[in-house]
Amino acid sequence: MQQIENKKAFLNYEILERAEAGIALKGAEVKSLREQRASIKESFARVENGEMFIYSFSIQQYPNAREKIDPLRKKKLLLKKNEIAWFRKKTEQKGLTIVPLSVYFNKRGLAKISIGLARGKQLYDKRSDIKKREIDREIERKIKNRGAN
Repeated sequence: MQQIENKKAFLNYEILERAEAGIALKGAEVKSLREQRASIKESFARVENGEMFIYSFSIQQYPNAREKIDPLRKKKLLLKKNEIAWFRKKTEQKGLTIVPLSVYFNKRGLAKISIGLARGKQLYDKRSDIKKREIDREIERKIKNRGAN
């Protein structure tokens, strides 16, 4: 299954909760998304007037599209009212934000986005995560080499 991932989100944020939402897209945007001509690296979501929107989610223009669509337009996320209210309540707390984690098509062919409630990491948190990852890789390497002997 093809998906577009936001690897920066896991480096820059601590993901507390996850949810899946639909995306309201236009026809040409869906075709571009199927060709993986999109980026969610700098995007974020916000709750406005009881609806959730994603900003800076760039979907490149489909070459054969009849109508021109702004690639950076805000796109509506399709969630239930109680889910939106829960996200609004949580983001009003200090330091929490909603970041997209990945965009994919489900089994029925619908475009879905995995969003996460996140808290920003400090520089020292990022360094400790990188150090821990390197130590885990080194341990795995040594275990693998020991089994080969």
